[in-house]
Amino acid sequence: MRVFVAGATGVIGLRVVPLLVAAGHTVAAMTRSAARVAELERLGAEAVVCDAYDAEGLRAAVSVFEPDLVMSQLTDLPDDFAQVAGAAAANDRMRSEGTRNVVAAAAGRRLAVQSIAWEVAEHRRATIAAHEGAVLDAGGVVLRYGQLYGPDTYFRDTPPDPPRVHVDEAARRTVAALEALPGIVTIVE
Repeated sequence: MRVFVAGATGVIGLRVVPLLVAAGHTVAAMTRSAARVAELERLGAEAVVCDAYDAEGLRAAVSVFEPDLVMSQLTDLPDDFAQVAGAAAANDRMRSEGTRNVVAAAAGRRLAVQSIAWEVAEHRRATIAAHEGAVLDAGGVVLRYGQLYGPDTYFRDTPPDPPRVHVDEAARRTVAALEALPGIVTIVE
């Protein structure tokens, strides 16, 4: 299968890309940073430099690659957990505008987009519902992850409260979900 992965340099993306390659898939791995190209190529992917907010550029990148499936692992989260609360607006923008652009770029192809399996504050619920609704309306698969723990996550040493999932297990189950029927796939322990 040809798989286009947006958000390929995130915590899940960096784990999913080599698993997809090892499974024999041809992978285009999108990053907005040219500095990450060599890293993605070392993982065996074709690196694509594009910003999720550049709708036209994203559409062109997907069209040129001609994927069977478009996967979005896009988030806009800080590296420091202490800054997460202040980053809600940026991440909500990624879930709304970024998701809208990914769905449009997929242009009817199979689609799998990450989301979350835990409840957010009341004022953010509409954004998550609209994000997931856009994917479902396009006939896609929503991948609802529990809170990630393990290397490179906010919870490196101590697992968070449920719903949760180890980041490596989340990546393995993401690859297994490539054949999922349209709908919601929950990835938790």
